[in-house]
Amino acid sequence: MKKSLVLLFLLFQFTFLLQGQDVKVQFANHEAERRIDILFDGKVFTSYCWPENVYKPILYPVYTSSGTEITRGFPLKPREGERNDHIHQVGIWLNYGKVNGLDFWGNGSKGFKDPAGGEIKHLNIEGEGLGNNEAILKTSESWLKPDRKELLAEKTEYHFIARGSLRIIDRITTLTAKDTAVVFSDTKEGMFGIRVARELELPVNENVALLDAEGKPSAQKVPAANGAAGNYHSSKGVDGEAVWGTRAEWMNLYGTIGKEKISVVVCDHPKNPGYPTYWHARGYGLFAANPFGWTDFTKGKETFNFTLKPDEAATFRYRVIISSGVHLSDEEINNLKEEFDNKY
Repeated sequence: MKKSLVLLFLLFQFTFLLQGQDVKVQFANHEAERRIDILFDGKVFTSYCWPENVYKPILYPVYTSSGTEITRGFPLKPREGERNDHIHQVGIWLNYGKVNGLDFWGNGSKGFKDPAGGEIKHLNIEGEGLGNNEAILKTSESWLKPDRKELLAEKTEYHFIARGSLRIIDRITTLTAKDTAVVFSDTKEGMFGIRVARELELPVNENVALLDAEGKPSAQKVPAANGAAGNYHSSKGVDGEAVWGTRAEWMNLYGTIGKEKISVVVCDHPKNPGYPTYWHARGYGLFAANPFGWTDFTKGKETFNFTLKPDEAATFRYRVIISSGVHLSDEEINNLKEEFDNKY
């Protein structure tokens, strides 16, 4: 009887998450400001943007259905109490640290464009579509070498979905090699990443200098655990910082901002290379799925150098689930993951 009641409660809770009236979905085009807003019921959920000083397109900022930002503000809009490390980790993005020897991941990490680094240039908005509680954005990008020659052509399709108190982003990216072979050499610096708000960091045992009210690093270091209340939980049952370098079908970063319980889940897809992915998920707020970093993650026991021949293409599929008001259970995540697997 108790087991039946528990299952009934979980079903009710999950149904409640997905319920809700239809929302008005729209785009707001601000191409002169290098961004396109995605709005649900007149409120920005996120923006597709291509800032000149970031060197890759990003989704930034990203909000829960209640309007709470789950991405770090620094460096674009610094907030008091944030870390100012890893300046290249902004919003949600997809790139990699060793592509024919070029660093696309860390370009901008010194506060300026690396003359020897790779850049992902936004080219065009290829299409926009509005459906039932869903907005679809299609874009094209170019992965450029320092000499401005194209190494990879990118086509990406974003699905922005509203379901009750859930917000979902499905990213489907196809990379096509141009006239030379392209090698994604084994490195931990990749691939599909999010840099989360301070409150979703893990309460790690170290002292850090945080930004003050003027957006400058404070003179005194404080315990990194202050103000951080996040935790990782993987589909394999691994928790906390131990998830780094492990493989899993999905990863749940859950915590509380103010009084709002939040889960941020990233799902890998069975059609992705290297499935299930390794996780480059750090306590300081970097949350990344990396299908190719086997050497670092296995301490040299395994290696995976992924190669595209000239004109050959590979597609990468990722789902981000953001809950507001509750921490998602494994069963709820598995249901949404199965839907994602079957959809693309």
